Amino acid sequence: MRLVEVLVPTGKRATVRSVLDDEGIDYGFTDETSGRGYEAIVTFPLPSGAVEPVLESLREAGLERDAFTVVVNAETVVSKRFEELEERYADEESDGDRIAREELAARARDLAPDIKRFVGLTVLSAVVATAGLLLDSPAVVVGSMVIAPLVGPAMTTGVGTVVDDDDLFRRGVSLQVGGGVLAIASATVFAALINLAGVVPMDAATVLSVPEVAERLAPDVLSLAVALAAGAAGAISISAGVSTALVGVMIAAALVPPTAVVGIGIAWGRPEAVLGSAVLVLVNFLSVNLAVLAVLRLSDYGPRGWFREAVTARTVRRRAAVLLVGILVLSAVLVGITSAGARTAAFEDQSEAVATEVLTNAPDAQLLSVQVNYRSGLAPGRPSDLFVRRPSLVTIAVAHPPGVDPPPLVDRLALGIGRVAEETLGVAPPSVEVRYVPVERASATSAPG
Repeated sequence: MRLVEVLVPTGKRATVRSVLDDEGIDYGFTDETSGRGYEAIVTFPLPSGAVEPVLESLREAGLERDAFTVVVNAETVVSKRFEELEERYADEESDGDRIAREELAARARDLAPDIKRFVGLTVLSAVVATAGLLLDSPAVVVGSMVIAPLVGPAMTTGVGTVVDDDDLFRRGVSLQVGGGVLAIASATVFAALINLAGVVPMDAATVLSVPEVAERLAPDVLSLAVALAAGAAGAISISAGVSTALVGVMIAAALVPPTAVVGIGIAWGRPEAVLGSAVLVLVNFLSVNLAVLAVLRLSDYGPRGWFREAVTARTVRRRAAVLLVGILVLSAVLVGITSAGARTAAFEDQSEAVATEVLTNAPDAQLLSVQVNYRSGLAPGRPSDLFVRRPSLVTIAVAHPPGVDPPPLVDRLALGIGRVAEETLGVAPPSVEVRYVPVERASATSAPG
């Protein structure tokens, strides 16, 4: 519920009283003596969903838009007429918790932090995320999401478009672009310092195989659903006037860790290895903005007046189309990465199956492990093969009894794995190496009684 205070121009007291009486609203007038062309201040409580239609009725009755209007939260209103008003708007409005357009714009401005605070929190969140990824600590990564100030710029951009406020829109876009670049730069600098100082004594291959890092190197199309849901949740939260703090964490989950992975890849000299994460950052930014724009537009927050509404509707459609085209193009890359990941998994599974089958003809030998090393860089050839990982070496560890010559397995394994590489990945057969490990087996026997 809200408590509204409105300046009443001279000569409009009776008109305002008539509008409020017709709506069944409790109100009180206070004389205004500043001599600025206003004769009173009227104060009245309203359900959240009634603020916008009541203010529109007052403006149609002659209340000036330039006259200040204050809308604040009210904890409790004790009034039978207010209870009847609440019930009426609950019946008439399917979205009774929907805040007014003016409140929406004000909340969006409040969510867009000042530059110093935004820069500080963005740098800190990127550093914490990078540290959490290198430590393989999900808890630390979640902590970076909590402090990331990314919900405000996304909401500001969408609200600015829908309510036709170009200053708000430009501020949101600049904060998002600057924040994304700043986050990647901060993660890169921090990771480079860690690498040069030897704090994390690992080569690039080892760093990129850290589970928290590896799972973000090849994102799939499901990441798109996460970003869209986060943006929609943010728009619903801000339009309902509730806290967006938890939604901010969800949006940061889609944006902060991938930017940190990009910084790690650059710092360790493997930018091509983190292309998937870079694409994920871009598609998530676009998806969050598209979802916010769609939800707010469907909530009918456009400006009143036929001309302004028509112009704003065209602007919304144009910007939504740009976002959608960008998402579709980048999603094609995500689909390629997803497909390549499935083919790589199939290659590894079938290679292990080949090794198991070959070893069935060597009863004294036992398969210990199958390890695949891949070449760095993107695969040449068809666009569909661009993100396919090309195996360079397959190492198979085989146990055999000590003192016994190991069975010759390399040729048969190389033939089978080469065929699998051609069928699943469409690449040349990799080298195959067999490492024999002498293993002595002993069986426990019970002592005679």
